[in-house]
Amino acid sequence: MTGRLYGVGLGPGDPELVTVKAARLIGEADVIAYHSARHGRSIARSIALPYMRDGQIEELLQYPLTTETTDHPGGYQGALDDFYAVCADRLAVHLDAGRVVVVLCEGDPLFYGSYMHMHKRLAHRYTTEVVPGVTSVSGASAVLGRPLVEREETLTVLPGTLPADVLADKLRAADSAAVLKLGRTFEKVRDAFAEAGRLDEAWYVERATTSGQRIAPLKDVDPSQVPYFSLALLPSPAERTFVPEPAADERPGRVTVIGLGPAGRPWLTPEAQEALDDATDLVGYGPYVDRVPPNARQRRHRTDNRVEAERARHALEMALDGARVAVVSSGDPGVFAMASAVLEAAAEPRFAEVPVRIVPGLTAAQAVASRAGAPLGHDYCVVSLSDLLKPWEVVADRISAAAKADMVLAVYNPASRSRRWQVAAARDLLLEHRDPGTPVVVGRDVGGPEESVTVTTLGELDPETVDMRCLLLVGSSTTRVVEREGGRVVYTPRRYPA
Repeated sequence: MTGRLYGVGLGPGDPELVTVKAARLIGEADVIAYHSARHGRSIARSIALPYMRDGQIEELLQYPLTTETTDHPGGYQGALDDFYAVCADRLAVHLDAGRVVVVLCEGDPLFYGSYMHMHKRLAHRYTTEVVPGVTSVSGASAVLGRPLVEREETLTVLPGTLPADVLADKLRAADSAAVLKLGRTFEKVRDAFAEAGRLDEAWYVERATTSGQRIAPLKDVDPSQVPYFSLALLPSPAERTFVPEPAADERPGRVTVIGLGPAGRPWLTPEAQEALDDATDLVGYGPYVDRVPPNARQRRHRTDNRVEAERARHALEMALDGARVAVVSSGDPGVFAMASAVLEAAAEPRFAEVPVRIVPGLTAAQAVASRAGAPLGHDYCVVSLSDLLKPWEVVADRISAAAKADMVLAVYNPASRSRRWQVAAARDLLLEHRDPGTPVVVGRDVGGPEESVTVTTLGELDPETVDMRCLLLVGSSTTRVVEREGGRVVYTPRRYPA
């Protein structure tokens, strides 16, 4: 008796979006098969893992190539056809032995899915069932909070591998559209949206429904940061023209300056979340606005990082018109962020009646300190190395004063692409008053996907390892580094030597 073949859709990435039937079949299967690139890591397997059990046979179907060239006589397609034939033969061995084989597939198995190549080669020979899954397009629409189609509208789904002129023609004629298979095709796709006159309407969604999801206007995305598992979305035109009627009891306009914390949702306070939920408009530096999940009832105003005064006045002017504006900052809005800019602008007479509220957030210094131990356990000061808004001489004087006073330093904005020399200069100033063995903590992207925390010393600090995503904590004479199970811990005692 032969086995059964199942093509199981896993949805766009969140394991909780796996259907009940898919989860049951994964748990019951004798054989779990999944595709991967040559690195061997499988997104499909990672989604299905909560539903797998010990003792199952796993068949890794590893592609021989992805986008590179090949010397196969049949070219790229010939190499893939041979690969699919070999994979089908491997699965047929299990099916002939009477085993139940589940082939995992992200999204839906028959919607640009890898499973379909097994289906075409095996479904006519064995009892087969396809279990549908939530598509990436549905997942992207859901996390974006915008409908795909309404009433008589049509949805056009396009692969980004199409020629640019074909993409532009189809986008020009579409009501709503989704363009998949971005990655290396992103610049061509973005240009096609621009050629079709639809770029300002389009959104970018990356790894929808996963912890690493990212949402941004398509025009603002850096092509070098676009993975294959992303798509461009043109939502329903009805959504773009709908303007809700103001409520009869509409509360008067106001501005709330909100600290988002140093990274994702776990670092956001309940007070900050409540303030975000209440807002009609979000204002801020683009990447910070993108950290707030989209809400269809809110307008989003993304700006460059160097227009703080203009951003503050814009928020206050919208509040004059009755909007409830949330101005968002990373970390705490009062620490090198938007609170002071908003209050300075609010001092103008025309904004005198606009209420302004500040909602604090967890600072980057606190986040890095928590990862290292308790380096801020005694007196400390906070300084920014950026000389965009103050002369370097002032920065240098403050570093020297703090070093002489024997306080721990939390150093913000240590470097950027165009500003590299200040870290070395600050280190040299500190060494005039601090021992070379003084502990230094370098925190990078704390709370984010690329988090790293390094403990070094002032004498061994390498400025080349520091960039704008880093924050430095420079210890005082009493700061200690101790070895504990799990790694080194840095702390500054609360008692100071007599």
